[in-house]
Amino acid sequence: MTKILAFSGSSRTASYNQKLVNIAAQGAQTAGADVTVINLADFPMPIFCEDYEAEHGMPESAQQLKALIQSHDGLLIASPEYNSSYTALLKNSIDWVTRPGPTDALKGNPLSGKAASIMACSGGALGGYRGLVVLRMLLGNLGVTVHPNQRALGKIHEAFDENAQLANPKQQEGVMHLGKQVVQLASQLKG
Repeated sequence: MTKILAFSGSSRTASYNQKLVNIAAQGAQTAGADVTVINLADFPMPIFCEDYEAEHGMPESAQQLKALIQSHDGLLIASPEYNSSYTALLKNSIDWVTRPGPTDALKGNPLSGKAASIMACSGGALGGYRGLVVLRMLLGNLGVTVHPNQRALGKIHEAFDENAQLANPKQQEGVMHLGKQVVQLASQLKG
């Protein structure tokens, strides 16, 4: 069975991007995947610094996140756009998990060879689109095959209903389709 890990680049309570990735996760589950939804706030780690790493090693939370990524075939990632890019939380998490870990099982880059679908939402008209451009580039540089389809939803404060679903059925279907597509892509990559 294909395993998909879903998370957002936001640790904000009631994050719109976490709600968005939850919908994509529903789509992946509908496609038959075993889906794990996490919140990066549950994996606190200091800002990456080689001096810190040399003195303290890889934080336990980074090791846990790295092991989770390694145990999944694909990723669903939603990230708010901060100054035309993805969030510092997401970048810091990626920086830590791509470091060599303290055991042989945690040595490599856990992102290499994974499939991913990316999405964003924001209050602005572009919906976080500019951040997806650089997120796609980063993930590609780390060996992730990012599905060509993506979603960026603007004016998000009006988009969700009381059940944390998108009120617009076409948007709901489109985001769920991202989840289905990452399952297909991850299955193809697995062979």
